[in-house]
Amino acid sequence: MKNAVELFKVLGNETRLEMLHWLKEPMRHFDKPTAHLTKNMSEKGGVCVGDIQEKTTLSPSTVSHYLKMMQSVGLLESERHGQWTYYRRNEEVLQELSRYIGEDL
Repeated sequence: MKNAVELFKVLGNETRLEMLHWLKEPMRHFDKPTAHLTKNMSEKGGVCVGDIQEKTTLSPSTVSHYLKMMQSVGLLESERHGQWTYYRRNEEVLQELSRYIGEDL
């Protein structure tokens, strides 16, 4: 795994870990219907950055920074619709990380 150190740095924050947890089951953790990118708009789904920010109670700039950090190491993917950005987990990278921890560490 080429960017393991960067991945672990990003994961070394409780709020970022919580965000990943919430995005694993968005229908459970984001109960507002407007929070979700419907399957009609995208086959992959996603949660609006504003709703993630609201759940964290952190400033919008901090949440945006956290989401960009997670996206930069491949943990998240994003999709823009109009003025809104929706985030979802990159399950492929998370599975690769899981294999790396289970087999190589």
